[in-house]
Amino acid sequence: MEYKQIIVDRVGTDERLARITLNNPDKLNVLGPEMLAELMDALHVLESDSSARVIILRGAGRAFSAGWDFGQDIATADPSYAGKDFKVVDGAGHPLAMNQASALKRGAEQQLYFWSMSKVTIAQLHGYCLAGGLEWAMMADLVTVATDCILGHPGSRGVGVARNAALLPLLTTMRKAKELLLTGDSLTGDDAVALGLANYSWDAADLDERTIQLADRVANISADHLAVTKAAANRFVENMGIRSSIASVTELDAIGQNTESSRTWNKKLREEGLKSALSWRDEPYRDYSFRPRENG
Repeated sequence: MEYKQIIVDRVGTDERLARITLNNPDKLNVLGPEMLAELMDALHVLESDSSARVIILRGAGRAFSAGWDFGQDIATADPSYAGKDFKVVDGAGHPLAMNQASALKRGAEQQLYFWSMSKVTIAQLHGYCLAGGLEWAMMADLVTVATDCILGHPGSRGVGVARNAALLPLLTTMRKAKELLLTGDSLTGDDAVALGLANYSWDAADLDERTIQLADRVANISADHLAVTKAAANRFVENMGIRSSIASVTELDAIGQNTESSRTWNKKLREEGLKSALSWRDEPYRDYSFRPRENG
């Protein structure tokens, strides 16, 4: 199928690897309803295709994904709701808590589908991998990353709560996970590997080739056997409560979007625009759109 905001192609030995490229490079592949609807459609099609043994998810241009598209109502980013008038805010722009929670749960279900689908998935990260981009990447089975990639969840800075907490408490230590979530600070690709958030970091110029080599190694056995092996590994993590945790944190995200900081963010976003809102959020930390923070 042809899509507007993603590209699907085949690579690797006998084209047994399916590769999905997020393809809105002018906006750093921000995640909006149309892109997510196309991504979900492609994932469903590929899940039923036994010739696709592994799925690689990457981004075009300068980033994997810079996060959610604040120019659209990301809460409605579910294929069954795309283009429909689904209200999650009142006339003053304040979130309607239960409507917001219901919409956010649908978004979390998309990420959980990516986590549990019967295909091995690899997230290939470069440039920026932020907020919603990080959430999606951390739900993949394997992660490869460019050494100079910038990973982080700046949305923790008073905007909301990461619905799957980017799986940080499960993937790294409790202390480090709390630090990253409480500050929204960024990591490099090498940092991500050291903390257990990624499998490998390579130079950006080698990332495509090395990721395909890794995926091809995984794809030496049939798609159905890989799916069973993946499910077996997932069971251990799911028995630690991943689904119930994500459901609970999604409700906290709805509450988090009604805090003093979040109301200030939304007011600036509505009245002054995205650039001003991002400046208010990130300037005190001196990173992302500002100069990198110094060590210590």
